[in-house]
Amino acid sequence: MLVVATRNQSKASEMVKILSELLGESWEVRSLADYPDYPEPEETGDSYAANAKIKAEAAAGATNERCIADDAGLEIDALGGAPGLHSKRFGGEDLPFPDKIRIILERLDGKERDARFRCAVAISEPEGPTMVFESVKEGSIAQKPAGERGFGYDSIFHLPELNCTFAQIEPDHKNAVSHRGIVLAEAAQWLRNHDA
Repeated sequence: MLVVATRNQSKASEMVKILSELLGESWEVRSLADYPDYPEPEETGDSYAANAKIKAEAAAGATNERCIADDAGLEIDALGGAPGLHSKRFGGEDLPFPDKIRIILERLDGKERDARFRCAVAISEPEGPTMVFESVKEGSIAQKPAGERGFGYDSIFHLPELNCTFAQIEPDHKNAVSHRGIVLAEAAQWLRNHDA
């Protein structure tokens, strides 16, 4: 059993799908939708790894199951690395992503657009050590949103090697090349090697 420790439905669906495919039928992968009484902890860490650990460890303690959690952020060089660790809260936690994206594009007008997604994934046992895995996906910020798939900042994260945004590619292709897909593949390999 593995529980994906997030209440973000889009992220949970993506992570459950990736992990189910990577781990195979011998693993049952659930999300926090199966644990409605569990409140997510505050993300008070000073790094993606720290926030992923907070979420995985809190969920493992609450569910008494092996849990996996991630924390990711979009880092834009011309904005000093923003939104970065505060990607979800950029412009205000309740501000919809289309508005967050509009603010970013306005601030980037006439500036360099180099950017990356950075992601950390933590795996925690109810009683035991927490393992952390990290990945980076380099890219740039598109001139305008493009694509209908994905979530968050996917519509403006441009992949030079594919000449499109994350939101323009098929989910299975995105899962193979994205920051989250890359790090989950590494985490899944560790899980297969340490299956209790």
